[in-house]
Amino acid sequence: MARLGLGGAWRCVYANDNCSKKAASYRANFRRAKELDVRDVAEVTIERLPGRADLMWGSFPCQDLSLAGQGAGLDGRRSGTFWPFMELVDDLGREGREPRLIVLENVVGALTSHSGMDFCAIIKSLVDEGYAAGALVVDSVLFVPQSRPRLFVVAVSADVRIPERLRANGPSLLWHPKNLRRAYSALPGTAKRGWVWWDLPAPPQRTGTLLDLVEQTPQGVRWHTEEQTARLLSLMSSCNLDKVRRALASGTRMVGAVYKRTRREDGVKRQRAEVRFDGISGCLRTPAGGSSRQELLFVEEGAVRTRLLSAREAARLMGVPDSYGLPSSYNEAYHLMGDALVVPVVSWIEQHLLRPLVRPQTERVQGGP
Repeated sequence: MARLGLGGAWRCVYANDNCSKKAASYRANFRRAKELDVRDVAEVTIERLPGRADLMWGSFPCQDLSLAGQGAGLDGRRSGTFWPFMELVDDLGREGREPRLIVLENVVGALTSHSGMDFCAIIKSLVDEGYAAGALVVDSVLFVPQSRPRLFVVAVSADVRIPERLRANGPSLLWHPKNLRRAYSALPGTAKRGWVWWDLPAPPQRTGTLLDLVEQTPQGVRWHTEEQTARLLSLMSSCNLDKVRRALASGTRMVGAVYKRTRREDGVKRQRAEVRFDGISGCLRTPAGGSSRQELLFVEEGAVRTRLLSAREAARLMGVPDSYGLPSSYNEAYHLMGDALVVPVVSWIEQHLLRPLVRPQTERVQGGP
């Protein structure tokens, strides 16, 4: 999805993932995929990386940094892939081929993991390599009807001139929320000296809602039986049931996003179903680690019907065009989208930050996610 968001002005010269299923999807959608290297990033050597890239994009696994993880942070087996990524940056620098720009993307839990020490390590590693670096927190709800805040660290090598219009004198409320400002304040002086408060414009007001994205004839999922719907409703608290009653009383067609969660009530863990009717989906997650799949609750003509979110609906919530081919397996398609980047978010960062940074440096823009 990083490649989709960057758009056709960029030429991808190298791509890496160690998941064969994701690789199959990549090859199906980017037919000339000779640049794809399917292996653990720790096994990648700079001999595989041609020339000097304008952009090196790293979306490393989030499990060890997320609130739902086990707290291993950058020492974890999955999120720890950050370190071999940075080793590649270091090795490229020794040959004078360090990428002009680096973008790192992850969950906002990276800001607080290990009491902020992991974020400190990320920024310090970039500054130690000679980069100026700053971070943004972008919630995809600005672009699509899905609440999905993500952290983007954007770093610039020393030979790239940063236009003054891309620098802010301090944090903004839109792109630098309290958790990011707090993480910045905890950085050591050496890291702060290389810090940049990136200045991006606010996007236009989003107009689409969840109802606009649902399929009229969903593919790959079935409507729940009356018993299954009753079971789902039975898991709701009185507060959530009131939401359903108000939706029924409105007399209008509405769709709510439902997640099953474990809540502690009176000292006992109970499974609960929580629904929202604000036209926004909850954050898509992969089923790995016990996360539930998102379900939809339709209120129309005085009745309630429920079903799973379809794979195509999940892709639409990620801003992925319908022309993008999805795996035939529902589980694989849902997992692919739950792990993905929101395409319009990448496009906004590319248009208003990455492209202005790299265009003055070269006549031809090239690089890769």
